[in-house]
Amino acid sequence: MLLNYGLAMASPISSSTVTANSIDFAYLECGTGPLALCMHGYPDSAHTWRHLLPALADAGFHAVAPFMRGYAPTSIAPNGAYQTAALSTDANALHAALGGSQDAVIIGHDWGAPAVYGAAIIAPDNWKCVVGMAVPPWGAMGAAFMGNLAQLQRSWYMFFFQHALSDFLVSANNFAFIDMLWAQWSPGFDAATDLAHVKACLTDPANLQAALGYYRATLGAGYRDPALNEAQTLAQSETPTQPVLYLHGSNDGCIGTEVAAHAASVAPSNARVEIVENAGHFMQLEQPAVVNKLIIEWITKNA
Repeated sequence: MLLNYGLAMASPISSSTVTANSIDFAYLECGTGPLALCMHGYPDSAHTWRHLLPALADAGFHAVAPFMRGYAPTSIAPNGAYQTAALSTDANALHAALGGSQDAVIIGHDWGAPAVYGAAIIAPDNWKCVVGMAVPPWGAMGAAFMGNLAQLQRSWYMFFFQHALSDFLVSANNFAFIDMLWAQWSPGFDAATDLAHVKACLTDPANLQAALGYYRATLGAGYRDPALNEAQTLAQSETPTQPVLYLHGSNDGCIGTEVAAHAASVAPSNARVEIVENAGHFMQLEQPAVVNKLIIEWITKNA
């Protein structure tokens, strides 16, 4: 099915489904060529990539944006596992299911960022280069939680999600909680279109519990698949050997720019950190021309 976002796009975006890692993934796609896999975060959907997908297609890639496990219309995890390694193994399973080659590239925003770092570490031959956005690698978030009280305050919602009441309160009043997060994280951005897509993904309580399960498997008592213990240890190292581009919005209300600055200070020689000016957490929507240019230049140079 072709999608119409009211945007002038040289390459049309269509939707399809594929089974990978025992999950039925719905995804958006555009173009032909080496795979460019784009993974979204919370609270978001595959539609967040609607500006980037045609740009990737025009650059000669088969751009694919799956709805992450648990986000409708993708199915929930059959075993209830939502730890980072599960997301990373999803990416590698999608690489296989979609006919990816060694020239594939992987791009992730928010939860999608640690997912793509992990995928690149676990299966380095799958991915030629990596782009992360809004959640930095190299242990920057762990360092922030240990010594940055301002970031702990920004991250309060992650601890709130450990409480069972969040299953009900997040969805109350037509997901007013999610409206609030977007307003705080990307100040001044009109997110009406994207909020509608997000809410459609999480309307069923099972899907909302799955999305919150990402946080519970990381910080709380959420189920972790023991078969992924080794992969989880690898994924948590957050040190891909491929060329890595990290992007962070200058006005991000979710993760402070000081966290990105720390990431830049510890970045290895294969990495580059860029601050996207006049953008908050959802920079790919707020400054699509800037973000698209940075990503296309990076992946065409390194892939």
